Amino acid sequence: MTAVTIAEESPSQPAVVRLLELSDAYAASLYPAESNHLVDLATLEKPTVSFFVARRDGEIVGCCALVEAGDGTAEIKRMFVDPEARGLKAGKHLLGALEAKAERLGLVAIRLETGIYQPEAIGLYKAFGYAERSPFGSYLPDPLSLFMEKPVRQTA
Repeated sequence: MTAVTIAEESPSQPAVVRLLELSDAYAASLYPAESNHLVDLATLEKPTVSFFVARRDGEIVGCCALVEAGDGTAEIKRMFVDPEARGLKAGKHLLGALEAKAERLGLVAIRLETGIYQPEAIGLYKAFGYAERSPFGSYLPDPLSLFMEKPVRQTA
Protein backbone atom coordinates (compact mmCIF):
# COMPACT_ATOMS: atom_id res chain seq x y z
CA MET A 1 0.00 0.00 0.00
CA THR A 2 1.31 3.42 -0.95
CA ALA A 3 1.81 5.98 1.76
CA VAL A 4 -0.32 9.10 1.93
CA THR A 5 1.60 12.38 1.95
CA ILE A 6 0.31 15.67 3.34
CA ALA A 7 1.43 19.13 2.24
CA GLU A 8 0.18 22.69 2.35
CA GLU A 9 -0.95 23.54 -1.16
CA SER A 10 -3.24 25.89 -3.02
CA PRO A 11 -6.93 24.98 -2.97
CA SER A 12 -7.19 26.30 -6.55
CA GLN A 13 -6.40 23.01 -8.26
CA PRO A 14 -8.89 21.06 -10.38
CA ALA A 15 -8.54 17.94 -8.21
CA VAL A 16 -9.20 19.98 -5.05
CA VAL A 17 -12.20 21.70 -6.65
CA ARG A 18 -13.51 18.22 -7.53
CA LEU A 19 -13.14 17.14 -3.86
CA LEU A 20 -14.94 20.28 -2.68
CA GLU A 21 -17.77 19.54 -5.11
CA LEU A 22 -17.98 15.95 -3.80
CA SER A 23 -18.02 17.36 -0.26
CA ASP A 24 -20.80 19.82 -1.16
CA ALA A 25 -22.91 17.04 -2.70
CA TYR A 26 -22.35 14.77 0.30
CA ALA A 27 -23.34 17.52 2.76
CA ALA A 28 -26.39 18.41 0.67
CA SER A 29 -27.48 14.74 0.73
CA LEU A 30 -27.43 14.74 4.55
CA TYR A 31 -28.53 18.21 5.65
CA PRO A 32 -30.78 21.09 4.59
CA ALA A 33 -29.00 24.14 3.14
CA GLU A 34 -29.37 26.18 6.34
CA SER A 35 -27.42 23.50 8.25
CA ASN A 36 -24.52 23.40 5.79
CA HIS A 37 -21.74 25.76 6.80
CA LEU A 38 -19.37 25.31 3.89
CA VAL A 39 -16.77 27.90 2.92
CA ASP A 40 -16.06 28.68 -0.72
CA LEU A 41 -12.83 28.59 -2.69
CA ALA A 42 -12.25 32.35 -2.30
CA THR A 43 -12.35 31.95 1.50
CA LEU A 44 -9.91 29.05 1.33
CA GLU A 45 -7.42 31.23 -0.57
CA LYS A 46 -7.22 33.91 2.14
CA PRO A 47 -3.86 34.43 3.91
CA THR A 48 -5.40 33.43 7.25
CA VAL A 49 -6.11 29.93 5.90
CA SER A 50 -3.69 26.99 5.84
CA PHE A 51 -4.92 24.48 3.26
CA PHE A 52 -3.71 20.88 3.38
CA VAL A 53 -3.83 18.28 0.63
CA ALA A 54 -3.48 14.52 1.01
CA ARG A 55 -1.95 12.66 -1.93
CA ARG A 56 -1.44 9.02 -2.82
CA ASP A 57 0.84 8.32 -5.78
CA GLY A 58 0.67 12.03 -6.62
CA GLU A 59 -3.12 11.98 -6.82
CA ILE A 60 -5.13 14.27 -4.50
CA VAL A 61 -7.31 12.11 -2.26
CA GLY A 62 -8.23 14.46 0.60
CA CYS A 63 -8.10 17.99 1.95
CA CYS A 64 -8.77 20.20 4.94
CA ALA A 65 -8.31 23.82 5.97
CA LEU A 66 -7.26 25.55 9.18
CA VAL A 67 -9.01 28.92 9.24
CA GLU A 68 -7.61 31.37 11.78
CA ALA A 69 -10.26 33.34 13.66
CA GLY A 70 -7.95 36.15 14.76
CA ASP A 71 -8.51 35.50 18.48
CA GLY A 72 -5.91 32.78 18.99
CA THR A 73 -8.24 30.05 17.77
CA ALA A 74 -8.81 28.46 14.38
CA GLU A 75 -11.53 26.36 12.83
CA ILE A 76 -11.25 23.17 10.80
CA LYS A 77 -13.14 23.58 7.52
CA ARG A 78 -13.58 21.46 4.39
CA MET A 79 -12.17 18.23 5.85
CA PHE A 80 -12.96 15.66 3.18
CA VAL A 81 -11.49 12.43 1.88
CA ASP A 82 -12.48 10.97 -1.49
CA PRO A 83 -14.78 8.00 -0.79
CA GLU A 84 -12.59 5.89 -3.10
CA ALA A 85 -9.58 6.61 -0.86
CA ARG A 86 -11.19 5.77 2.47
CA GLY A 87 -9.20 3.35 4.59
CA LEU A 88 -5.84 4.99 3.82
CA LYS A 89 -6.00 6.97 7.10
CA ALA A 90 -5.82 10.20 5.07
CA GLY A 91 -8.15 11.91 7.55
CA LYS A 92 -5.83 11.08 10.45
CA HIS A 93 -2.82 12.33 8.49
CA LEU A 94 -4.61 15.56 7.53
CA LEU A 95 -5.73 16.21 11.10
CA GLY A 96 -2.23 15.56 12.42
CA ALA A 97 -0.71 18.04 9.95
CA LEU A 98 -3.37 20.62 10.74
CA GLU A 99 -2.76 20.31 14.50
CA ALA A 100 1.01 20.61 14.03
CA LYS A 101 0.45 23.82 12.04
CA ALA A 102 -1.83 25.21 14.79
CA GLU A 103 0.94 24.54 17.30
CA ARG A 104 3.54 26.29 15.10
CA LEU A 105 1.17 29.27 14.76
CA GLY A 106 0.90 29.50 18.56
CA LEU A 107 -2.87 29.03 18.57
CA VAL A 108 -4.61 28.15 21.83
CA ALA A 109 -7.52 26.08 20.48
CA ILE A 110 -8.89 24.41 17.38
CA ARG A 111 -12.66 24.38 16.87
CA LEU A 112 -14.99 22.72 14.42
CA GLU A 113 -18.58 22.22 13.43
CA THR A 114 -19.67 18.93 11.95
CA GLY A 115 -22.99 17.29 11.29
CA ILE A 116 -24.63 14.73 13.53
CA TYR A 117 -25.06 12.31 10.61
CA GLN A 118 -21.29 11.90 10.10
CA PRO A 119 -20.25 9.28 12.67
CA GLU A 120 -16.90 8.65 10.98
CA ALA A 121 -15.91 12.31 11.26
CA ILE A 122 -17.17 12.55 14.83
CA GLY A 123 -15.25 9.39 15.75
CA LEU A 124 -12.05 10.77 14.21
CA TYR A 125 -12.34 14.05 16.10
CA LYS A 126 -13.11 12.31 19.41
CA ALA A 127 -10.13 9.95 18.88
CA PHE A 128 -7.93 13.05 18.50
CA GLY A 129 -9.23 14.53 21.76
CA TYR A 130 -11.85 16.99 20.56
CA ALA A 131 -14.64 17.58 23.07
CA GLU A 132 -18.17 18.82 22.49
CA ARG A 133 -18.82 22.48 23.23
CA SER A 134 -21.44 25.16 22.62
CA PRO A 135 -21.71 27.01 19.29
CA PHE A 136 -18.93 29.53 18.69
CA GLY A 137 -18.27 32.50 16.42
CA SER A 138 -21.25 33.25 14.20
CA TYR A 139 -22.80 29.79 14.57
CA LEU A 140 -26.27 29.49 16.01
CA PRO A 141 -27.52 26.42 17.87
CA ASP A 142 -28.60 23.76 15.34
CA PRO A 143 -29.92 20.32 16.27
CA LEU A 144 -28.09 18.94 13.20
CA SER A 145 -24.71 20.43 14.19
CA LEU A 146 -22.11 19.23 16.64
CA PHE A 147 -19.54 21.76 17.85
CA MET A 148 -16.18 20.59 19.17
CA GLU A 149 -12.92 22.06 20.44
CA LYS A 150 -9.45 20.93 21.43
CA PRO A 151 -6.76 22.97 23.18
CA VAL A 152 -3.53 23.25 21.22
CA ARG A 153 -0.59 21.71 23.04
CA GLN A 154 2.07 24.34 23.58
CA THR A 155 5.67 23.17 23.63
CA ALA A 156 8.29 25.13 25.54
